[in-house]
Amino acid sequence: MFILGLLLLAATGTFTGLVIAGNLSGGPEYTVSVLGQDIATMNTLAVFCSGLALALIFCAGLSAVASAAAHRRRARPRTRATRPGGPGR
Repeated sequence: MFILGLLLLAATGTFTGLVIAGNLSGGPEYTVSVLGQDIATMNTLAVFCSGLALALIFCAGLSAVASAAAHRRRARPRTRATRPGGPGR
């Protein structure tokens, strides 16, 4: 789960960075392109909704990483070895 969360975080961050870097020009209609390929033409509401979706995916990845890290911390406690004769001898 930890690796999946890190993968979601990295993919979302990379995709968002590439979209922002490749689409700095503005207008009422935005042609979204990543690595020179046009993906879609969106209006302002569609761009806002896709940003919300990317934020939700990013938060899901962050939650998966935090959950896996907390699970590792709560691993089984170590048991103390007792003497063969029992405690107190």
